[in-house]
Amino acid sequence: MLGRVVRLSSLRRAVQVISAVVSNFYLKGFAQLGIYQGPAKYACVPFLNCYSCPGAWAACPVGAMQALLAAYKHQFSFYIAGLLTVVGGATGRLVCGWFCPFGLVQEILGRFSSRKLVIPRLLTRFKFIILALTLLLPVLLVGETGVSSPYFCKFICPAGTLEAGVPLGLGRPELRSVLGGLFSWKLAVMVFFLVASVFTFRPFCQTTCPLGAFYALFNRISLWRIEVNSDRCVSCGRCRAVCPLAIDVPDRPNGGDCIRCLECRDACPTGALAFTRAPVFPDAVVGGRETN
Repeated sequence: MLGRVVRLSSLRRAVQVISAVVSNFYLKGFAQLGIYQGPAKYACVPFLNCYSCPGAWAACPVGAMQALLAAYKHQFSFYIAGLLTVVGGATGRLVCGWFCPFGLVQEILGRFSSRKLVIPRLLTRFKFIILALTLLLPVLLVGETGVSSPYFCKFICPAGTLEAGVPLGLGRPELRSVLGGLFSWKLAVMVFFLVASVFTFRPFCQTTCPLGAFYALFNRISLWRIEVNSDRCVSCGRCRAVCPLAIDVPDRPNGGDCIRCLECRDACPTGALAFTRAPVFPDAVVGGRETN
């Protein structure tokens, strides 16, 4: 566990920036407005980062999985599913809070307003519907040729529009001349989420991101998670007050909406909150006595 001398909010922001730079360091792509298609593109990063971004050297797991499901034989990638399961099983949604470039963009925009609207919990469940449709539609909606489309990337993903659609579509004249209604729709979706980010915390992550929905399934059971020491907790309410997602931390510290930003851990005056490895055998009995 990281020592309390380090304020995790500052460390998290540095990690977010480094992640965005490292995952998009193909500078030649930005210079030539092209797409890297070398061998590294067979690998996936564990967060949203569009395959077609000029700087991206690896693939996006959501786009890659959809592309395989939409192919003629509807292939399921056990590599991608395994990667995401290992990451989610280890830390839950920590990847969302610490590494996702589009999450960073939303948080930067959120700094323009100190007052944040709370998204109703019912709307935060919508991302699970998006996750199901992301996996099912490429298999169910198939054309005469037997080939489908990556529908989430094609019609919704604002990260792809920001990272790839805008720089390539507007920067290359041959593409700019053929932009049509679909690009206008994607642009409107992107603008909606970016504007909404000023008034509420990471609205895309809360309501729509299929990858966030997948990782949310692991929050309560992940190896590393938030633990509450009830003996130290004095019910001061500071953790609830600082949580950008309005989570009732003492009652449900590992709810599916938690992105492990750990603002609550920094705010706790008694050290009752910790992001730590859960015991593998919490109720094990050794030599006739319980161990914790």
